[in-house]
Amino acid sequence: MMTAMPVVYKIVPDTLWQQARQSGVFHGAPIDLTDGFIHFSTAKQAKKTAELYFAGQTGLLLVAIDGDVLGDQLVFEPSRGGDLFPHLYAPLALSAVLWEKPLPIGDDGAHIFPEMAE
Repeated sequence: MMTAMPVVYKIVPDTLWQQARQSGVFHGAPIDLTDGFIHFSTAKQAKKTAELYFAGQTGLLLVAIDGDVLGDQLVFEPSRGGDLFPHLYAPLALSAVLWEKPLPIGDDGAHIFPEMAE
């Protein structure tokens, strides 16, 4: 029996995501294009990812993706601190997106996250 893949998350500037909305496919942010895969985070990893790579940035979205739809092109690989991070070795079809929500910055300077499924 196959194990269900978790929901994975992408923090992305709204301006970049607009292009994906128009084409129906997200090819990745500049770092994704450089690394050859799209970086995602699990629910537990997303806040730290925001702190490390998106500190102080406004105009961001948190996009939830159904890992089951991505199939075997979604690979969990060791990254930060040996933790396994989800990487997608394909363009992201927007049909896999469960939702997208704004990621505003709170008074403390940290991003305010919506409820996320594990």
